[in-house]
Amino acid sequence: MKYAAELFGTFVLVSAGLGTAVLAGGRVGAVGISLAFGLTLVAMAFAIGSISGCQLNPAVTLGMLLSKRIKAGHAAGYMAAQVVGAIVGAALILVIAKGAPGFVPNPDNFGINGYGEHSPGHYTLLASFLTEALFTLLLVITVLFATDEREPAGFAGLPIGLALAVTNLAAIPVTNASINPARSIGPAVLVGGWAVEQLWLFIVAPLVGGIAAAGIYMTFKGSAGTGKQKGAGA
Repeated sequence: MKYAAELFGTFVLVSAGLGTAVLAGGRVGAVGISLAFGLTLVAMAFAIGSISGCQLNPAVTLGMLLSKRIKAGHAAGYMAAQVVGAIVGAALILVIAKGAPGFVPNPDNFGINGYGEHSPGHYTLLASFLTEALFTLLLVITVLFATDEREPAGFAGLPIGLALAVTNLAAIPVTNASINPARSIGPAVLVGGWAVEQLWLFIVAPLVGGIAAAGIYMTFKGSAGTGKQKGAGA
């Protein structure tokens, strides 16, 4: 049931967030896209947080694993479910987008993450890598601290959703904001081209951010056994 919850939650997150970018991005802009991701995460945290922790992001799951908040076997299952959910969500948005006259999917019109000439602001590979690693770190550190057993129960989804919205808002001009390998894998594998060629960065950089976040969390908490998983999110 936990894996099904992660698959469903990631499906909803990508459907709503990517859907806003592809179908309504021209109307709502970066602010609207960021809020779509953030508010959807809040909703999912309250909906499935008690079932799976609502991680919805391999970088968050890696942070949970390194913080000894989840077992390795469960982490692998979570990550697989998240990727499948993201691909299904992106596929649904692709079907909807094709319903518009003249829509031909390509990496430039399907919310793809990119760097260099494919970055919205033509940011370099290094700048894009640092952006993804930094803002994923901020998101994952928020998840780890907000879901710590010593924090008030039942409110973690709010700061985590806000963190996702803010980090997306900052990263969209640089990379179209991944901050989640599953979110990047979903649309990239459907359209191919340079999206797949550059996909490595949007897997590696967020995972690096997740590793760094776990290190910071464990340093502040002072022991590997601190905190048990509550409703999380990402």
